[in-house]
Amino acid sequence: MRARVFWRLLVSGSLVLGLALARCPAADTPAADQVRVNAVRLAQIAPQLEQFVSRHEISGAVTLVAYRGQVIHLEAIGSADLENSLPMRPDTIFCIASMTKPVTATTVMILQDEGKLSLDDPVAKYIPAFAAAALRDGKPAKPVTIRHCLTHTSGLGGSQQNEGSLKDSVEKLAGRPLDFEPGTKWQYSPGMSVCGRVVEVVSGQPFEAFLAERIFRPLHMGDTTFHPTAAQQARLAALYQPGEGGQSLARATHWLTDVSPDKSPNPSGGLFSTASDLARFYQMILNGGELDGRRIVSAAAVEQMTKIQTGDLVTGFTDGNAWGLGWCLVRQPQGVTAMLSPGTFGHGGAFGTQGWVDPQRRMIFVLMIQRTGFGNSDGADLRRVFQELAVQAVED
Repeated sequence: MRARVFWRLLVSGSLVLGLALARCPAADTPAADQVRVNAVRLAQIAPQLEQFVSRHEISGAVTLVAYRGQVIHLEAIGSADLENSLPMRPDTIFCIASMTKPVTATTVMILQDEGKLSLDDPVAKYIPAFAAAALRDGKPAKPVTIRHCLTHTSGLGGSQQNEGSLKDSVEKLAGRPLDFEPGTKWQYSPGMSVCGRVVEVVSGQPFEAFLAERIFRPLHMGDTTFHPTAAQQARLAALYQPGEGGQSLARATHWLTDVSPDKSPNPSGGLFSTASDLARFYQMILNGGELDGRRIVSAAAVEQMTKIQTGDLVTGFTDGNAWGLGWCLVRQPQGVTAMLSPGTFGHGGAFGTQGWVDPQRRMIFVLMIQRTGFGNSDGADLRRVFQELAVQAVED
């Protein structure tokens, strides 16, 4: 069974869309009745992705494309829960895993805007346990800074799973030897959890409370949370892995999908969200930190987050990437990013979810699925097909 939502008005093979995601202040933003896309090409997204359902590579998907501040595509295909015959819906909720990281980075930048911290502050200034950080060979290391944690160049290694409270988890991280001198390499790390704890210390608020007050409520992201309510849990997509012989999907479990109210918030990967909620967050960033007249973070902070911060270090999970502050950046489009503009920024999640913003085209791409055991999510053919069809549908 397939569930679909789509806003259509066909005019000579093109679609004219007036569903506003946000007011875009850019001077080159056209009026709603001037935003045109090729409806025939856009309509190919669902049937193309349904082939992945037929091949038992996903149970279903929700896809969203926004262009110049308007949603031009929002569609749900397949099943959210195969065992219970629940169709995927546009408001299905997903564990977004590491797509949490850019949200966490934004909280740090909010505090920087307020003059309450500097990115080059040693983490030990706020978490004294880091004062004794040393390399694995026992030599003293130069101080780990907030910037190192935001760029995955801190030298921290190991699991990104919380062990108890966020405070306890980060203090345990501080006691582990560093894998390398901070700033010399890129290594995907639990550094974003350290950033979340710094936010707690500086703001005096629990991390989840700061997020709700400063980002989620102002942006009307009502389905983005660390702890889904009972009603929201009824809308959760189930997680699947390859079944026997690849001829089916088997239900899977993972610590990230735990919805227990006692689970501590994980700034590295603990959020649940919907495609529409994430699109509002991405549009705010694309607008330079503002959405619907509400400023969340400064334009200068957005510029910092979305420019290369890692120099010539090899980063990321696909070729041609670099790293900003909490965001992966497309430095040289190729392969799965070949259709995107240089400077596109975004992040993927462990279960296949993807969110990317192409600032040159003023486009947002959100792909929501829940699967594990299918290889590198960032380099998935599913992502490539979706992005290619979306880009081809735009008629400038």
